[in-house]
Amino acid sequence: MAITLTAPRTVPGSQILAYGAARGDLVVPNDDLVGPIDSSDEWIRQRTGIVTRTRASAEVGVKDLSLTAAKEAIERSGIALETLDAIIVSTISFPYPTPSLATLLAGELGRPDVIAYDISAACAGFAYGIGQADSLIRSGAARNVLVIGAEKLSDFVSPTDRSISFLLGDGAGAAVVGPSDAPRIGPTVWGSDGDHWDTIRMTGSSIDFRDGKAEWPTLEQDGRTVFRWAVWHTAKKIREMLELSGIGIEDVDVFVPHQANMRIIDELAKQLKLPEDVVIGRDIAETGNTSAASIPLATHRLLEEGAAKSGDVLVQFGFGAGLAYAGQVLVLP
Repeated sequence: MAITLTAPRTVPGSQILAYGAARGDLVVPNDDLVGPIDSSDEWIRQRTGIVTRTRASAEVGVKDLSLTAAKEAIERSGIALETLDAIIVSTISFPYPTPSLATLLAGELGRPDVIAYDISAACAGFAYGIGQADSLIRSGAARNVLVIGAEKLSDFVSPTDRSISFLLGDGAGAAVVGPSDAPRIGPTVWGSDGDHWDTIRMTGSSIDFRDGKAEWPTLEQDGRTVFRWAVWHTAKKIREMLELSGIGIEDVDVFVPHQANMRIIDELAKQLKLPEDVVIGRDIAETGNTSAASIPLATHRLLEEGAAKSGDVLVQFGFGAGLAYAGQVLVLP
């Protein structure tokens, strides 16, 4: 006799309920970094749009940044803590390969028994997390999900590297995702380009360091390759995402791509032919490139400053090491 199992009750859609943010406590201007790379404030501004970046003091870790952002998001969401069923953290800079940062945060937040795991998708990680949260909620596997993108990239900076070191900052952005009576997060478009696996990379591994075969690993990239790939590949995928979500470019109110480089952001806006009244996230100018944290930090800033508002249609898209990418169209809380 065939057995029929009981399935979870599904819900029509999901939505972001609230955001939280935390930035490094140190403001680092370009002039503090130009000596070792034989450069200038003007050169960095022209190539990246960065004026300052935030970095965390030695005693401030990825966990601390994550907790600050998470607590703000949970408080603003208005959910009862006992209805938080999952925590997803995207990070490449938590110093412990295992256990996960998510399980540590679960205990710190008073929900030690929830679904909790980390993902490694670098700069695409927050959008990966939103895609997974949406699936968990719509399938009935979770009621509310906390998604965090958190990085302390200053721990992996070589002061003499001219490819990426002056771009990087520290911070965490969080969002609480909950159920909705209609989809307010559109279909996720995501994937990777493994043929370019080493385009953004570490100079070595922690095992090499342990064995004395290499110095402490730091980040580096092939900047020109990343620029070309990010502009052409990302623009194509964003158009696909808009089509799947059933909207046109004229329906977009806010555009927040990964804060990789101001020139990439500007070129994407040009390729997509964004209307002039679309609000564009440019948090990179003051915060720097914070990888998985960059999209929620930029969105949080726009909401706090009033440039974006509740009900606006936002397009977010992350891309980075792997080369992994992911994005969604969503309605702001």
